[in-house]
Amino acid sequence: MNLKNKWLLALTLVLALTLTQAAGPVQAQAGGKQEAVVCFSPKMVQLKSDMQKVWIDHTIWTRSYIVSAISNNPDQKDVLNRLLRNQQDIGDVFKPYYGEAAGNKLAELLKEHIGIAGKIVAAAKAGNQAEVKKLQADWHKNADDIATFLSALNPNWPFKVVQEMLYEHLQLVTDIVLNCLNGDWEADIAATDKNEIHMIHLADVLSSGIIKQFPEKF
Repeated sequence: MNLKNKWLLALTLVLALTLTQAAGPVQAQAGGKQEAVVCFSPKMVQLKSDMQKVWIDHTIWTRSYIVSAISNNPDQKDVLNRLLRNQQDIGDVFKPYYGEAAGNKLAELLKEHIGIAGKIVAAAKAGNQAEVKKLQADWHKNADDIATFLSALNPNWPFKVVQEMLYEHLQLVTDIVLNCLNGDWEADIAATDKNEIHMIHLADVLSSGIIKQFPEKF
């Protein structure tokens, strides 16, 4: 195939993809039945990608801080600053849809989430189980506040659904802390992988909810 024909083929494929995206849901034959095939617009894909990135970063920098704090690494302060910046990054993803104040409020609640987590790591490292128990209660109260805030923003994010997902995240982070303290690195890695997958799922729930609430933006 010469260069001209290759160029024409590429252009045809691009046009076909563009028309498919513009058309929205289409019908496909599967086992003799009509099934809807969802076509994502570039804006949908961008939101999904942005949302996943900030929540994956959340898992990466949370574990990095846990390891640094438990090991007394000299990068502890810098890692914490990066982790706190991630909470603002998450809030910023929400701003185009809910405004500056709402995005900053979410970031504030998430920074509180990180602050409590840091105290839990310190208490667990010191073997102060009474303090860990108290802080765990505070941590879950903060998760309730986040779930309440998000469910008020979007009817596609029911309080109970968001609460359960946040509680599972707290449990997985707790597992990571305990595994690191015990030197059980295989269990630590397994919990970290689960946490990442779980946060990607949370990100998809959030981005899907935004797309349903603001279809005109996509």
